[in-house]
Amino acid sequence: MNKTDNLISSLEAMLFAAGDPVEAAKLAEVLEVDIETVTKMLSHLSAMYDERESGLMLIKVDNKYQLCTREKHSEEVRRLLEIKKNTPLSNAAFEVLAIIAYNKTVTRSLIERVRGVDCSGPISSLVQKGLIEEKGRLDLPGRPLIYGTTDRFLRCFSLNSLDDLPELPKTEEVESLNKDDSQTSLFDEENKAKADEILTPVNNNESEEG
Repeated sequence: MNKTDNLISSLEAMLFAAGDPVEAAKLAEVLEVDIETVTKMLSHLSAMYDERESGLMLIKVDNKYQLCTREKHSEEVRRLLEIKKNTPLSNAAFEVLAIIAYNKTVTRSLIERVRGVDCSGPISSLVQKGLIEEKGRLDLPGRPLIYGTTDRFLRCFSLNSLDDLPELPKTEEVESLNKDDSQTSLFDEENKAKADEILTPVNNNESEEG
């Protein structure tokens, strides 16, 4: 791969990962090249998408660049996002939701320390469903994001506020719950079913499993 192709490939990767519009100056800074070179490479990238009639296109918004899907594919994209958005919550998502709700605001790193596994998937799912949202950043190295619950979360679980959450079980109660596989969630089955009912479309004809 020559230098030009490598720059175009790097720009494509960065814009895909960013999601939001990015200034050419920021892209140039990361690649350690001048803005004129970046602008030229972006034009090449846009032309490549157009030439092969790709489902993606490069747009310029207020002097910032962003990758997006073409309008002719909007219906398929919309249906995919609706299916993903309305998928019932997994047990992992419920666990992450409980950690966030009981801590009120929490970083991803703390959630992962509590669960002992990567939680990027459940967090992304909960954000898409509107149950949690970004509440800001901590004034620490790396400026980690802080997550908290939303009003939709309160509606789904019939809560007036987070103060209405049931009390956390004591140590001996936790040990008892660990022995009973039927009660492993801080959210009881009735509330979990209610949440799934709200989050799942009425016309969903797929069988309910798990």
